[in-house]
Amino acid sequence: MDSDRPGGDLRERRPPWDGKRVVLGVCGGIAAYKVIQVARDLTLLGALVDVVLTDAATRFVTPLSFEGVTGRRPLTDLFSAEGAALHVRLGQEADAICVAPATADFLSRSASGRADDLLSEAPVVVAPAMNDRMFAHAQTQANAAHLAERGYLLVGPAEGRLAVGEGRGPGRLVDPGIVVEALGRVLEPPSPLSGKAVLITAGPTREALDPVRYLGNRSSGKMGYALAQAAWRRGADVTLVSGPTALPAPWGVERIWVESAADMEEAVLSRVESADVALHAAAVSDYRPAERHSSKMKREAVGDEFDLRLLMNPDIASQANTRMKPGSVAVGFALETDDLESHARRKLEGKAFHLIVANRADTPGSGFESDTNKVWVFDDKGGARDLPLASKDVVASQILDLVEDRMGKARGG
Repeated sequence: MDSDRPGGDLRERRPPWDGKRVVLGVCGGIAAYKVIQVARDLTLLGALVDVVLTDAATRFVTPLSFEGVTGRRPLTDLFSAEGAALHVRLGQEADAICVAPATADFLSRSASGRADDLLSEAPVVVAPAMNDRMFAHAQTQANAAHLAERGYLLVGPAEGRLAVGEGRGPGRLVDPGIVVEALGRVLEPPSPLSGKAVLITAGPTREALDPVRYLGNRSSGKMGYALAQAAWRRGADVTLVSGPTALPAPWGVERIWVESAADMEEAVLSRVESADVALHAAAVSDYRPAERHSSKMKREAVGDEFDLRLLMNPDIASQANTRMKPGSVAVGFALETDDLESHARRKLEGKAFHLIVANRADTPGSGFESDTNKVWVFDDKGGARDLPLASKDVVASQILDLVEDRMGKARGG
């Protein structure tokens, strides 16, 4: 059972989920089966998950399914042998509460302050799922808005195919990975990135030769996307300028699609002046064809040899760094094959970065297309950090830790 989540497909014990206690409430709805994946992922991330099922939920999924993925016995009875105040104790001991799928009835009861079962003890994350017409009803919309005003984090519903006979529309439970990321956001400790504008570039650029062919590279965008999701979890307002990738958009992040280096230059320079942090993780093509053919080039017309004249692309990061406001932080990335530190420090100084993240293309488990990375981080004060091989999700969090540290120094001089 694998989740199509924004940050990749690795699950491992790591902050902010590791060691936290999550109460996961399951209401009655066809989407309840998807929440088994949520419980599994949270457990793999190190959370202690107490699952609470309404009576209606047990008609769609069994308590045993959740026990099998969490190792903890689910709860269904408000007045169980564990204590008549069980619903109070669960809420008091939990680090976060999530309800998924949240039915229209649950939204109504929560909005009116009713607490007649285990799930009405002030949830933090609510993932609605229901018929699209039910969700569109004025009262349901008012209930959802009221819960948001009270500080609940509502995620979804998503738009797509609904139950048999119901067609398509906004009513589907969001992907399990999104529910997990939303819980990660409320579990994160207070961060200097909260409320800050973070601009991130990711993926490759493609420089068209003709309508079919292009010059590019093997960048998957995974590092930049992991950074974007991690920054969102810390409360940042994240803009992701992405070249062509097959990755789903990180939840809560504004993604701007671009194709060429010129496209990325326009997108970045039009936004960087308002950014508090800029992370240039994209693998921008250094050169572009001097001529772009309007139709597909044919072998018989080109012949046995083909001379290709290239022009240098603009240096996006260098231009962006000169436009950033005082106190902001600029982070570069460097992929090298030799003399890693000297090349990285030359780029750090030449492009006026505050930090540069460097890795070697020939290190196993590092570089393009990998789910893991092994990096060194150099700063403009002469410091260096050697980060161990880890998933790109973990590396992203470690990089943001260093960015936060730098933000404090930038503000304090």
